[in-house]
Amino acid sequence: MAKTNKTALITGSGRNIGRGCAVHLATMGFNVVVNGSSNKSNCERVADEVRAAGTETMIAMADCGDQTAVEEMAADAIRKFGRIDVLIHNAAIRPSTPFLEMSDADLDAVMRVNTYAAVWLSRAVLPGMVDAGWGRVINFTGMNAQRGSGGRPHVTMSKHAVVGLTKALAREFGPKGITSNVISPGTFPGEGENAAHSGNLEKLKADVPVGRLGEADDIAALVAYLCGPHGGFVNGQLLQVNGGVEM
Repeated sequence: MAKTNKTALITGSGRNIGRGCAVHLATMGFNVVVNGSSNKSNCERVADEVRAAGTETMIAMADCGDQTAVEEMAADAIRKFGRIDVLIHNAAIRPSTPFLEMSDADLDAVMRVNTYAAVWLSRAVLPGMVDAGWGRVINFTGMNAQRGSGGRPHVTMSKHAVVGLTKALAREFGPKGITSNVISPGTFPGEGENAAHSGNLEKLKADVPVGRLGEADDIAALVAYLCGPHGGFVNGQLLQVNGGVEM
């Protein structure tokens, strides 16, 4: 695939869905900024896959809850590649905390990673997208957050806020050639699932009309479409990828 001369920054791209998005976009010719918060070896493996696809990459280790680190990551990426054309905010934390036990610090920690990072990154990359007249912003919510997740009120709040942010960006920046959308994954087993969790996954699979759980490529293929030549008329949408559990 010929290089596009476009660059994607993908948070939480050291494994699972983020890795799938990075590899798919690399095969489409996108340079990729690979981000992780702690496991650099995972990010290095993804960066190797991006290079093997024939495009350039950089690894940006940054905690998405740290505003300074997030802004420095974006600035470093823009210095290297000129601008960011695709922003995918995939990184998230999902702690369990009953509402009456949730402190302000608990709420702030979740909001910073899940929501504020999307704001900080969008603010950093949108000027370059506006100058280019083209851009893609893709955020993530979650099926349980849409339903209302008991015991995780801060996660539900943060993911709903991301939907609102995305709709606002879609309205404001759509006329400038920039689309903004939200993806809501269903159940996607991660790397290194233990045996106990695997049993629970089998129960969850029984509720999926298509009879299987999600794979990273299910999301990555949608991201590739949104960032490809025919994705420009999809804007401000909540796109559910869950096998029919939620409709």
